[in-house]
Amino acid sequence: MSMNGFANNGLGDNGPPRLAVLWCPHWPVVAAGAAPDAAVAVLHAMRVVAHSQAAAASGVGVGMRRREAQSQCPGLHLETHHPDRDARAFERVVRAVAERVPRLECAEPGTIVFAARGPSRYFGGDEAMASLVTGDAAAAIGDGLAAVGGALGAGVADGRFAATVAARLAVRQRMPVVVPPGIEPTAAFLAPLPVQVLATAAGIDTGFVGLLQRLGLQRLGQLADLARADVAGRFGPLGDFAHALAEGSDCRLPGTAEPPQGREVHRVFDEPVHHSDALVFIARQMAAELVGALEGLVCTRLVITAETEHGERCERVWYRASGLGVAAMVERVRWQLDAWARDDVLTAGVVLLRLDPAEVRVDDGTQVTLWGGTTDADHRARRAVARLSSVAGEQRVLVPVAAGGRQPHDRYAWMPASLADHGAGDRGAGAAGPWPGRLPSPSPAVTWSPPVPVRLEAADGSPVRVSGRGVLGAPPASLHVGADGLPVTAARLAGTHAVRRWAG
Repeated sequence: MSMNGFANNGLGDNGPPRLAVLWCPHWPVVAAGAAPDAAVAVLHAMRVVAHSQAAAASGVGVGMRRREAQSQCPGLHLETHHPDRDARAFERVVRAVAERVPRLECAEPGTIVFAARGPSRYFGGDEAMASLVTGDAAAAIGDGLAAVGGALGAGVADGRFAATVAARLAVRQRMPVVVPPGIEPTAAFLAPLPVQVLATAAGIDTGFVGLLQRLGLQRLGQLADLARADVAGRFGPLGDFAHALAEGSDCRLPGTAEPPQGREVHRVFDEPVHHSDALVFIARQMAAELVGALEGLVCTRLVITAETEHGERCERVWYRASGLGVAAMVERVRWQLDAWARDDVLTAGVVLLRLDPAEVRVDDGTQVTLWGGTTDADHRARRAVARLSSVAGEQRVLVPVAAGGRQPHDRYAWMPASLADHGAGDRGAGAAGPWPGRLPSPSPAVTWSPPVPVRLEAADGSPVRVSGRGVLGAPPASLHVGADGLPVTAARLAGTHAVRRWAG
Protein backbone atom coordinates (compact mmCIF):
# COMPACT_ATOMS: atom_id res chain seq x y z
CA MET A 1 0.00 0.00 0.00
CA SER A 2 1.23 3.47 -0.79
CA MET A 3 2.07 5.94 1.92
CA ASN A 4 -1.14 7.95 1.66
CA GLY A 5 -3.32 4.86 2.00
CA PHE A 6 -5.57 5.68 -1.00
CA ALA A 7 -3.73 4.93 -4.23
CA ASN A 8 -4.37 1.18 -4.18
CA ASN A 9 -7.81 1.21 -2.59
CA GLY A 10 -9.98 2.52 -5.40
CA LEU A 11 -10.43 1.79 -9.05
CA GLY A 12 -6.77 1.90 -9.90
CA ASP A 13 -4.44 4.68 -10.93
CA ASN A 14 -6.71 5.77 -13.82
CA GLY A 15 -9.91 6.31 -11.85
CA PRO A 16 -11.16 7.95 -8.67
CA PRO A 17 -10.50 6.02 -5.45
CA ARG A 18 -13.40 4.30 -3.72
CA LEU A 19 -13.92 6.38 -0.56
CA ALA A 20 -16.29 6.42 2.38
CA VAL A 21 -17.26 9.60 4.22
CA LEU A 22 -18.84 9.71 7.68
CA TRP A 23 -20.40 13.07 8.49
CA CYS A 24 -22.03 14.41 11.64
CA PRO A 25 -24.07 17.51 10.76
CA HIS A 26 -23.63 20.57 12.96
CA TRP A 27 -20.86 18.97 14.99
CA PRO A 28 -20.02 22.22 16.90
CA VAL A 29 -23.47 21.95 18.54
CA VAL A 30 -22.74 18.39 19.68
CA ALA A 31 -19.28 19.40 20.94
CA ALA A 32 -20.85 22.25 22.93
CA GLY A 33 -22.95 19.71 24.88
CA ALA A 34 -26.37 20.96 23.78
CA ALA A 35 -29.41 19.34 25.36
CA PRO A 36 -31.67 17.30 23.02
CA ASP A 37 -34.53 19.81 23.08
CA ALA A 38 -32.47 23.02 23.37
CA ALA A 39 -32.47 25.70 20.69
CA VAL A 40 -28.75 26.33 20.24
CA ALA A 41 -26.74 28.12 17.56
CA VAL A 42 -22.96 28.32 17.25
CA LEU A 43 -21.64 31.65 15.98
CA HIS A 44 -18.45 32.56 14.14
CA ALA A 45 -17.93 36.16 13.00
CA MET A 46 -21.48 36.86 14.23
CA ARG A 47 -23.00 34.38 11.78
CA VAL A 48 -24.55 30.97 12.45
CA VAL A 49 -22.21 28.12 11.48
CA ALA A 50 -24.16 25.31 13.18
CA HIS A 51 -27.51 24.91 14.93
CA SER A 52 -29.55 22.33 16.78
CA GLN A 53 -32.67 20.65 15.45
CA ALA A 54 -34.88 22.69 17.79
CA ALA A 55 -33.35 25.91 16.44
CA ALA A 56 -33.89 24.74 12.86
CA ALA A 57 -37.56 24.08 13.64
CA SER A 58 -37.88 27.76 14.61
CA GLY A 59 -36.38 28.95 11.32
CA VAL A 60 -32.67 29.31 12.21
CA GLY A 61 -30.32 28.45 9.35
CA VAL A 62 -26.60 28.37 8.64
CA GLY A 63 -25.30 31.75 7.46
CA MET A 64 -27.85 33.83 9.33
CA ARG A 65 -26.68 36.87 11.23
CA ARG A 66 -27.07 36.76 14.98
CA ARG A 67 -29.88 39.30 15.12
CA GLU A 68 -31.84 37.56 12.38
CA ALA A 69 -31.46 34.21 14.13
CA GLN A 70 -32.65 35.66 17.42
CA SER A 71 -35.66 37.23 15.71
CA GLN A 72 -36.61 33.78 14.36
CA CYS A 73 -36.09 32.10 17.74
CA PRO A 74 -36.29 34.51 20.73
CA GLY A 75 -35.17 31.80 23.18
CA LEU A 76 -32.09 30.89 21.13
CA HIS A 77 -28.98 30.06 23.16
CA LEU A 78 -25.79 31.30 21.49
CA GLU A 79 -22.42 29.55 21.66
CA THR A 80 -19.09 30.86 20.39
CA HIS A 81 -17.33 28.68 17.85
CA HIS A 82 -14.31 26.90 19.36
CA PRO A 83 -12.45 24.73 16.80
CA ASP A 84 -10.18 23.38 19.55
CA ARG A 85 -13.17 22.11 21.52
CA ASP A 86 -14.69 20.59 18.39
CA ALA A 87 -11.48 18.70 17.55
CA ARG A 88 -10.99 17.40 21.10
CA ALA A 89 -14.57 16.17 21.32
CA PHE A 90 -14.40 14.49 17.92
CA GLU A 91 -11.34 12.44 18.87
CA ARG A 92 -13.45 9.83 20.67
CA VAL A 93 -15.47 9.30 17.48
CA VAL A 94 -12.30 8.94 15.42
CA ARG A 95 -10.95 6.31 17.81
CA ALA A 96 -14.22 4.36 17.69
CA VAL A 97 -14.18 4.23 13.89
CA ALA A 98 -10.46 3.42 13.88
CA GLU A 99 -11.25 0.14 15.65
CA ARG A 100 -12.67 -1.10 12.34
CA VAL A 101 -10.77 1.07 9.83
CA PRO A 102 -6.98 0.97 10.29
CA ARG A 103 -6.16 4.20 8.44
CA LEU A 104 -8.56 7.10 8.29
CA GLU A 105 -8.38 10.81 7.69
CA CYS A 106 -9.84 13.79 9.57
CA ALA A 107 -10.88 16.34 6.99
CA GLU A 108 -12.30 18.53 9.79
CA PRO A 109 -14.01 17.97 13.14
CA GLY A 110 -17.23 16.18 12.28
CA THR A 111 -16.00 14.51 9.06
CA ILE A 112 -14.04 11.27 8.60
CA VAL A 113 -12.78 9.98 5.23
CA PHE A 114 -11.26 6.57 4.59
CA ALA A 115 -10.59 4.15 1.75
CA ALA A 116 -13.63 1.89 1.40
CA ARG A 117 -12.40 -1.05 -0.67
CA GLY A 118 -10.61 -3.03 2.07
CA PRO A 119 -13.15 -2.52 4.91
CA SER A 120 -16.01 -3.19 2.49
CA ARG A 121 -14.60 -6.57 1.49
CA TYR A 122 -13.94 -7.50 5.11
CA PHE A 123 -17.37 -6.54 6.47
CA GLY A 124 -19.47 -7.89 3.60
CA GLY A 125 -20.11 -4.97 1.27
CA ASP A 126 -20.40 -1.20 1.22
CA GLU A 127 -23.81 -1.08 2.89
CA ALA A 128 -22.83 -3.40 5.75
CA MET A 129 -19.56 -1.59 6.32
CA ALA A 130 -21.25 1.83 6.34
CA SER A 131 -23.89 0.64 8.80
CA LEU A 132 -21.27 -0.76 11.19
CA VAL A 133 -19.16 2.40 11.10
CA THR A 134 -22.24 4.59 11.62
CA GLY A 135 -23.26 2.52 14.64
CA ASP A 136 -19.79 2.75 16.19
CA ALA A 137 -19.74 6.53 15.74
CA ALA A 138 -23.25 6.97 17.16
CA ALA A 139 -22.33 4.91 20.23
CA ALA A 140 -19.21 7.03 20.78
CA ILE A 141 -21.19 10.28 20.55
CA GLY A 142 -23.95 9.09 22.84
CA ASP A 143 -26.91 11.26 23.83
CA GLY A 144 -25.36 14.41 22.35
CA LEU A 145 -26.39 13.27 18.89
CA ALA A 146 -30.06 13.88 19.72
CA ALA A 147 -29.51 17.66 19.65
CA VAL A 148 -28.90 17.55 15.88
CA GLY A 149 -31.63 15.07 15.03
CA GLY A 150 -29.88 11.84 15.96
CA ALA A 151 -28.69 11.12 12.41
CA LEU A 152 -25.21 10.44 11.07
CA GLY A 153 -24.48 10.37 7.34
CA ALA A 154 -22.36 7.65 5.74
CA GLY A 155 -21.72 7.80 2.00
CA VAL A 156 -19.65 5.52 -0.22
CA ALA A 157 -18.74 6.51 -3.77
CA ASP A 158 -15.90 6.94 -6.23
CA GLY A 159 -14.11 10.16 -5.40
CA ARG A 160 -14.11 12.50 -2.41
CA PHE A 161 -16.77 14.84 -3.78
CA ALA A 162 -19.35 12.17 -4.63
CA ALA A 163 -18.78 10.40 -1.30
CA THR A 164 -19.24 13.70 0.59
CA VAL A 165 -22.49 14.43 -1.25
CA ALA A 166 -23.70 10.90 -0.53
CA ALA A 167 -22.97 11.34 3.18
CA ARG A 168 -25.02 14.54 3.28
CA LEU A 169 -27.92 12.83 1.54
CA ALA A 170 -27.64 9.94 3.99
CA VAL A 171 -28.45 12.30 6.87
CA ARG A 172 -31.79 13.14 5.24
CA GLN A 173 -32.59 9.54 4.35
CA ARG A 174 -31.35 8.24 7.74
CA MET A 175 -29.55 5.36 6.06
CA PRO A 176 -26.20 4.97 4.28
CA VAL A 177 -26.09 6.05 0.64
CA VAL A 178 -23.93 3.90 -1.64
CA VAL A 179 -23.20 4.97 -5.22
CA PRO A 180 -22.34 2.09 -7.58
CA PRO A 181 -18.69 2.07 -8.70
CA GLY A 182 -17.72 3.59 -12.02
CA ILE A 183 -17.56 7.07 -13.51
CA GLU A 184 -20.89 6.74 -15.36
CA PRO A 185 -22.97 5.79 -12.27
CA THR A 186 -21.22 8.53 -10.31
CA ALA A 187 -22.00 11.12 -13.00
CA ALA A 188 -25.63 9.96 -13.10
CA PHE A 189 -25.86 10.31 -9.30
CA LEU A 190 -24.48 13.86 -9.40
CA ALA A 191 -26.27 15.12 -12.54
CA PRO A 192 -29.62 16.19 -10.97
CA LEU A 193 -28.01 17.95 -8.01
CA PRO A 194 -27.83 21.78 -7.92
CA VAL A 195 -24.50 23.43 -8.55
CA GLN A 196 -24.61 24.84 -4.99
CA VAL A 197 -23.22 21.54 -3.74
CA LEU A 198 -19.89 22.55 -5.29
CA ALA A 199 -19.66 25.15 -2.52
CA THR A 200 -21.13 23.14 0.36
CA ALA A 201 -19.44 19.79 -0.34
CA ALA A 202 -16.25 20.78 -2.20
CA GLY A 203 -15.50 24.22 -0.75
CA ILE A 204 -15.50 25.98 -4.14
CA ASP A 205 -15.90 29.75 -3.94
CA THR A 206 -19.55 30.84 -3.77
CA GLY A 207 -18.85 33.68 -6.20
CA PHE A 208 -17.82 31.16 -8.85
CA VAL A 209 -20.91 29.04 -8.17
CA GLY A 210 -23.10 32.14 -8.46
CA LEU A 211 -21.51 32.94 -11.83
CA LEU A 212 -22.37 29.45 -13.09
CA GLN A 213 -25.99 30.00 -12.05
CA ARG A 214 -26.17 33.36 -13.80
CA LEU A 215 -24.90 31.66 -16.95
CA GLY A 216 -27.81 29.22 -16.78
CA LEU A 217 -25.96 26.21 -15.33
CA GLN A 218 -28.30 25.20 -12.51
CA ARG A 219 -27.45 21.46 -12.30
CA LEU A 220 -24.20 19.55 -12.19
CA GLY A 221 -25.32 17.56 -15.22
CA GLN A 222 -25.51 20.75 -17.27
CA LEU A 223 -21.95 21.61 -16.31
CA ALA A 224 -20.72 18.10 -17.08
CA ASP A 225 -22.33 18.20 -20.55
CA LEU A 226 -20.06 21.08 -21.58
CA ALA A 227 -16.71 20.35 -23.17
CA ARG A 228 -14.07 20.28 -20.46
CA ALA A 229 -11.63 22.24 -22.63
CA ASP A 230 -14.19 25.02 -23.10
CA VAL A 231 -14.85 25.26 -19.37
CA ALA A 232 -11.13 25.33 -18.59
CA GLY A 233 -10.54 27.97 -21.25
CA ARG A 234 -13.28 30.20 -19.82
CA PHE A 235 -12.71 29.73 -16.08
CA GLY A 236 -9.14 28.42 -15.79
CA PRO A 237 -8.03 25.76 -13.28
CA LEU A 238 -11.05 26.35 -11.02
CA GLY A 239 -13.44 25.66 -13.88
CA ASP A 240 -11.48 22.57 -14.89
CA PHE A 241 -11.67 21.26 -11.31
CA ALA A 242 -15.42 21.98 -11.04
CA HIS A 243 -16.04 20.17 -14.33
CA ALA A 244 -14.08 17.15 -13.10
CA LEU A 245 -16.24 17.03 -9.98
CA ALA A 246 -19.47 17.33 -11.96
CA GLU A 247 -18.59 14.52 -14.37
CA GLY A 248 -17.56 12.14 -11.54
CA SER A 249 -13.81 12.01 -12.20
CA ASP A 250 -12.68 13.47 -8.88
CA CYS A 251 -9.40 11.65 -8.34
CA ARG A 252 -8.12 14.30 -5.92
CA LEU A 253 -7.29 17.98 -6.01
CA PRO A 254 -5.40 19.00 -9.18
CA GLY A 255 -1.68 18.37 -9.02
CA THR A 256 -1.60 16.29 -5.85
CA ALA A 257 0.96 13.49 -5.61
CA GLU A 258 2.91 11.45 -3.12
CA PRO A 259 5.76 13.50 -1.64
CA PRO A 260 9.42 12.73 -2.29
CA GLN A 261 10.78 10.11 0.07
CA GLY A 262 12.57 11.18 3.24
CA ARG A 263 10.68 14.43 3.85
CA GLU A 264 9.18 13.41 7.19
CA VAL A 265 10.39 15.29 10.29
CA HIS A 266 10.66 13.70 13.72
CA ARG A 267 12.09 14.40 17.15
CA VAL A 268 13.28 11.77 19.63
CA PHE A 269 13.46 12.99 23.24
CA ASP A 270 16.01 11.60 25.68
CA GLU A 271 13.77 12.68 28.55
CA PRO A 272 10.00 12.08 28.17
CA VAL A 273 8.02 15.29 27.61
CA HIS A 274 4.90 15.55 29.78
CA HIS A 275 3.66 19.07 28.99
CA SER A 276 1.66 19.72 25.81
CA ASP A 277 2.86 23.34 25.60
CA ALA A 278 6.45 22.16 25.25
CA LEU A 279 5.43 19.64 22.58
CA VAL A 280 3.49 22.29 20.66
CA PHE A 281 6.50 24.61 20.76
CA ILE A 282 8.71 21.83 19.38
CA ALA A 283 6.05 20.96 16.80
CA ARG A 284 6.20 24.53 15.50
CA GLN A 285 9.92 24.17 14.84
CA MET A 286 9.29 20.82 13.15
CA ALA A 287 6.49 22.27 11.00
CA ALA A 288 8.69 25.16 9.88
CA GLU A 289 11.42 22.67 8.98
CA LEU A 290 8.97 20.49 7.05
CA VAL A 291 7.46 23.37 5.09
CA GLY A 292 10.94 24.60 4.18
CA ALA A 293 11.98 21.12 3.02
CA LEU A 294 9.03 20.76 0.67
CA GLU A 295 10.64 23.28 -1.70
CA GLY A 296 7.73 24.82 -3.58
CA LEU A 297 5.21 22.15 -2.58
CA VAL A 298 2.38 22.44 -0.06
CA CYS A 299 1.21 19.55 2.14
CA THR A 300 -2.49 18.66 1.81
CA ARG A 301 -2.45 15.45 3.90
CA LEU A 302 -0.37 15.19 7.08
CA VAL A 303 0.21 12.22 9.38
CA ILE A 304 0.91 13.15 13.03
CA THR A 305 2.38 10.41 15.22
CA ALA A 306 3.26 10.43 18.93
CA GLU A 307 4.82 7.62 20.97
CA THR A 308 5.23 7.43 24.75
CA GLU A 309 7.78 5.81 27.00
CA HIS A 310 5.24 3.05 27.73
CA GLY A 311 5.15 2.07 24.07
CA GLU A 312 1.78 3.71 23.33
CA ARG A 313 1.45 4.94 19.76
CA CYS A 314 -1.17 7.39 18.53
CA GLU A 315 -1.44 8.33 14.87
CA ARG A 316 -3.87 10.55 13.02
CA VAL A 317 -4.17 11.74 9.40
CA TRP A 318 -5.28 15.34 8.80
CA TYR A 319 -6.45 16.75 5.47
CA ARG A 320 -6.91 20.28 4.20
CA ALA A 321 -7.72 20.94 0.55
CA SER A 322 -6.03 24.36 0.47
CA GLY A 323 -2.86 23.00 2.10
CA LEU A 324 -1.44 22.91 5.61
CA GLY A 325 0.94 25.72 6.48
CA VAL A 326 3.08 25.99 9.58
CA ALA A 327 0.32 27.39 11.77
CA ALA A 328 -2.27 24.90 10.52
CA MET A 329 0.09 21.99 11.29
CA VAL A 330 0.78 23.31 14.78
CA GLU A 331 -2.93 23.80 15.40
CA ARG A 332 -3.69 20.18 14.52
CA VAL A 333 -0.84 18.90 16.69
CA ARG A 334 -2.33 20.81 19.62
CA TRP A 335 -5.84 19.49 18.92
CA GLN A 336 -4.52 15.95 18.80
CA LEU A 337 -2.38 16.15 21.94
CA ASP A 338 -5.13 17.87 23.96
CA ALA A 339 -7.69 15.23 22.98
CA TRP A 340 -5.36 12.33 23.79
CA ALA A 341 -4.33 13.84 27.12
CA ARG A 342 -7.94 14.51 28.13
CA ASP A 343 -9.04 10.96 27.32
CA ASP A 344 -5.96 9.35 28.91
CA VAL A 345 -4.81 7.83 25.60
CA LEU A 346 -1.28 9.00 26.40
CA THR A 347 -0.54 7.83 29.95
CA ALA A 348 3.16 8.70 29.96
CA GLY A 349 5.61 11.23 28.62
CA VAL A 350 6.11 11.53 24.87
CA VAL A 351 9.45 10.27 23.55
CA LEU A 352 8.77 10.60 19.79
CA LEU A 353 6.87 13.15 17.72
CA ARG A 354 6.67 12.79 13.94
CA LEU A 355 5.17 14.91 11.13
CA ASP A 356 4.90 12.96 7.89
CA PRO A 357 3.58 14.59 4.67
CA ALA A 358 1.42 11.95 2.96
CA GLU A 359 0.26 14.07 0.02
CA VAL A 360 1.54 17.30 -1.52
CA ARG A 361 0.76 19.55 -4.46
CA VAL A 362 2.46 22.45 -6.19
CA ASP A 363 2.27 25.65 -4.16
CA ASP A 364 0.55 28.44 -6.08
CA GLY A 365 2.72 30.98 -4.28
CA THR A 366 1.98 34.64 -3.53
CA GLN A 367 2.56 37.82 -5.48
CA VAL A 368 5.26 40.00 -3.90
CA THR A 369 4.07 43.57 -3.31
CA LEU A 370 5.92 46.55 -4.69
CA TRP A 371 6.27 48.01 -1.20
CA GLY A 372 5.27 46.97 2.29
CA GLY A 373 4.88 43.27 3.10
CA THR A 374 7.06 41.40 5.61
CA THR A 375 9.86 43.42 7.17
CA ASP A 376 12.68 42.81 9.65
CA ALA A 377 10.39 44.13 12.37
CA ASP A 378 7.90 41.36 11.58
CA HIS A 379 10.62 38.71 11.88
CA ARG A 380 11.80 40.17 15.21
CA ALA A 381 8.21 40.20 16.50
CA ARG A 382 7.76 36.53 15.57
CA ARG A 383 10.98 35.57 17.32
CA ALA A 384 9.82 37.46 20.42
CA VAL A 385 6.46 35.66 20.31
CA ALA A 386 8.24 32.30 20.04
CA ARG A 387 10.42 33.09 23.08
CA LEU A 388 7.45 34.26 25.17
CA SER A 389 5.40 31.21 24.17
CA SER A 390 8.18 28.89 25.25
CA VAL A 391 8.29 30.54 28.68
CA ALA A 392 4.63 31.33 29.42
CA GLY A 393 2.87 28.81 27.19
CA GLU A 394 1.13 29.22 23.86
CA GLN A 395 -2.28 29.99 25.38
CA ARG A 396 -0.87 32.88 27.43
CA VAL A 397 0.53 34.92 24.53
CA LEU A 398 -2.47 36.29 22.64
CA VAL A 399 -3.11 38.88 19.94
CA PRO A 400 -6.37 40.40 18.66
CA VAL A 401 -7.72 39.27 15.29
CA ALA A 402 -10.61 40.69 13.29
CA ALA A 403 -13.81 38.75 13.97
CA GLY A 404 -16.56 41.05 12.70
CA GLY A 405 -19.61 42.47 14.42
CA ARG A 406 -21.69 45.58 14.96
CA GLN A 407 -20.44 46.60 18.37
CA PRO A 408 -16.82 47.61 19.02
CA HIS A 409 -16.31 44.78 21.53
CA ASP A 410 -17.52 42.22 18.94
CA ARG A 411 -15.13 43.19 16.16
CA TYR A 412 -12.02 41.52 17.56
CA ALA A 413 -11.26 38.26 19.36
CA TRP A 414 -8.19 36.83 21.05
CA MET A 415 -6.15 33.95 19.65
CA PRO A 416 -2.63 32.54 20.27
CA ALA A 417 -0.04 34.77 18.64
CA SER A 418 1.83 31.75 17.26
CA LEU A 419 -1.22 30.89 15.14
CA ALA A 420 -2.17 34.38 14.04
CA ASP A 421 0.78 35.09 11.79
CA HIS A 422 -0.37 32.64 9.11
CA GLY A 423 -4.13 33.07 9.40
CA ALA A 424 -4.71 29.67 10.99
CA GLY A 425 -8.18 28.31 10.56
CA ASP A 426 -9.38 31.41 8.64
CA ARG A 427 -10.25 33.10 11.92
CA GLY A 428 -10.81 36.45 10.20
CA ALA A 429 -13.42 35.10 7.73
CA GLY A 430 -16.52 37.31 7.64
CA ALA A 431 -14.88 40.18 9.51
CA ALA A 432 -15.42 42.52 6.57
CA GLY A 433 -19.18 42.19 6.76
CA PRO A 434 -21.62 43.22 5.59
CA TRP A 435 -22.78 44.44 9.00
CA PRO A 436 -25.97 46.53 8.63
CA GLY A 437 -26.43 48.92 11.53
CA ARG A 438 -22.79 48.96 12.65
CA LEU A 439 -21.17 52.19 13.73
CA PRO A 440 -19.40 53.65 10.68
CA SER A 441 -15.71 54.51 10.61
CA PRO A 442 -13.93 56.40 11.98
CA SER A 443 -14.67 55.51 15.58
CA PRO A 444 -15.39 58.47 17.92
CA ALA A 445 -12.15 60.23 18.80
CA VAL A 446 -13.61 62.56 21.48
CA THR A 447 -15.76 61.73 24.50
CA TRP A 448 -17.15 64.23 26.97
CA SER A 449 -16.65 64.02 30.71
CA PRO A 450 -19.13 64.47 32.25
CA PRO A 451 -21.39 63.02 29.53
CA VAL A 452 -23.47 65.47 27.52
CA PRO A 453 -27.25 64.88 27.79
CA VAL A 454 -28.91 64.10 24.45
CA ARG A 455 -32.49 63.13 23.54
CA LEU A 456 -33.73 61.40 20.40
CA GLU A 457 -37.24 62.60 19.51
CA ALA A 458 -40.01 61.45 17.18
CA ALA A 459 -41.88 63.76 14.82
CA ASP A 460 -44.38 64.67 17.57
CA GLY A 461 -41.61 65.60 20.00
CA SER A 462 -41.93 62.51 22.18
CA PRO A 463 -38.75 60.62 23.09
CA VAL A 464 -37.93 57.57 20.97
CA ARG A 465 -37.81 54.45 23.10
CA VAL A 466 -36.19 51.07 22.34
CA SER A 467 -37.79 47.79 23.42
CA GLY A 468 -35.90 44.83 24.81
CA ARG A 469 -36.02 43.29 21.33
CA GLY A 470 -34.20 46.29 19.88
CA VAL A 471 -37.28 47.75 18.14
CA LEU A 472 -37.78 51.53 18.02
CA GLY A 473 -41.05 52.90 19.31
CA ALA A 474 -41.24 55.49 16.52
CA PRO A 475 -39.04 56.69 13.62
CA PRO A 476 -36.50 59.22 14.93
CA ALA A 477 -36.94 62.73 13.56
CA SER A 478 -34.62 64.95 15.58
CA LEU A 479 -31.72 64.84 18.04
CA HIS A 480 -31.65 67.37 20.87
CA VAL A 481 -28.21 68.06 22.40
CA GLY A 482 -28.12 69.80 25.78
CA ALA A 483 -25.79 72.68 26.45
CA ASP A 484 -24.84 71.60 29.98
CA GLY A 485 -21.34 70.16 30.12
CA LEU A 486 -20.32 71.22 26.61
CA PRO A 487 -17.07 73.17 26.40
CA VAL A 488 -17.09 76.56 24.69
CA THR A 489 -15.41 75.11 21.58
CA ALA A 490 -18.30 72.64 21.14
CA ALA A 491 -21.16 75.03 21.93
CA ARG A 492 -22.26 74.87 18.28
CA LEU A 493 -23.38 71.26 18.89
CA ALA A 494 -26.10 72.38 21.32
CA GLY A 495 -29.64 72.57 20.03
CA THR A 496 -31.94 70.43 17.92
CA HIS A 497 -30.69 68.67 14.79
CA ALA A 498 -32.83 66.91 12.18
CA VAL A 499 -32.25 63.18 11.64
CA ARG A 500 -31.77 62.64 7.91
CA ARG A 501 -30.95 58.92 7.94
CA TRP A 502 -30.99 56.23 10.55
CA ALA A 503 -30.44 52.46 10.77
CA GLY A 504 -30.42 49.73 13.39
